[in-house]
Parts: sequence; structure tokens; C-alpha cells
Amino acid sequence: MKNLIILIVTTLFVISCKNEVTTTEEQSHDHGKTAEKVEEQKKKPLSPHTETMAMIGDAHIHIDYSSPAVRERIIFGGLVGYDNVWQAGAHNATWIETNKDLIVSGKVLPIGKYGFFIIPSQEDDWTVILNKNWNQHGKDDYSMDEDVMRFKVTPTKEEDITEHLTYEIRKKNEKEGTISLAWEKVRIEFPITIKD
Repeated sequence: MKNLIILIVTTLFVISCKNEVTTTEEQSHDHGKTAEKVEEQKKKPLSPHTETMAMIGDAHIHIDYSSPAVRERIIFGGLVGYDNVWQAGAHNATWIETNKDLIVSGKVLPIGKYGFFIIPSQEDDWTVILNKNWNQHGKDDYSMDEDVMRFKVTPTKEEDITEHLTYEIRKKNEKEGTISLAWEKVRIEFPITIKD
């Protein structure tokens, strides 16, 4: 009888230990699932924040933007409507900063930081806007009253798709350069000159 009681107690103890091990393994397994979820959340964003900068002579020019992808969508005339102000990127408005006065489209752009907006058009010319309010979400707080300058550019059609919106600043010489934007099959470019 005594041996039977010892056997029952031992069996119950072993079963209890197995249950504890299983629970610990399940918790460990759940922890792995949580780690997988965290990894999924860390995947590359659809419109990554990026920047481009260049020196032209002693002028430092910096463009900060979020770079959306085409992802098989119609961009201009679709996602980005014609004849509407567009923040020239995703999320926050794109901004441009210069530490020297620039001449853009025959006008002086003083040292500073500016919101960069575009009005795409089905017609030949698009409108580029530089605005005092550089720190805004999209075009939520855009006001024409804060425009520093507006000028026209003629877009060119490209053969190949530029999947992610891309800005480039190119130096031609110590005084001159260009700023360009390419996305989908459209490219715009305009010259800049460092003011004496």
C-alpha cells in the first residue's frame, strides 16, 4: 500500500513537471511570434525618408523629402492630381535649404529653408513653388501668401520608369548647377546659379 502511494505521488509530480516544461516552451514559442511581428513592423517603409545634398562652389544645398514608389499606379493625373498643389513627395512637405543666395529662374532666392511644392499640369508647363512654410505635413498648411517664388518648368517624358521619387543636385561648375526631380516617367529640371 505504501509503495502504491509513493508511485501515485511520483507520477503526479512527473506529470506536473511535464506541464511546466510545456508551458515554458509555449511561452518561448509565443515570444518567437512576438519577435516575428516586431521584425514585420521594421520592414522598409513604402515612402522612405531621404535627402540629397551637394556643394556648388561654397554653397551647400540640401533637399529633404519622403520618396514614394510608383507601385504600378498612375501617378500624375491619378495619385497626384493635375492643377493642384502637391508637396513634391510623401508625408511632410519636401524642403530645400541653401546657405548662399541663389538665382533661380532669374529671381534671387535668399539664404534659408523653403517648402518645395509643384503644381503638375496636363499642359506643357508645370509650376514650381518655393514657400516660407517649410515645416508642414503634406500641404495641410500651405498658403499662397507665403510663396517666395513661383516659376514654370517644362517636364520631359522618360522611356523608363523611375520607381521611387528621386531628387538630384548636380554641379556644372563652381557657380552653376541644376536641381531635378524624377518619378514615374516624368522628369523636371531647372538651373540654379550662386549669387555673387
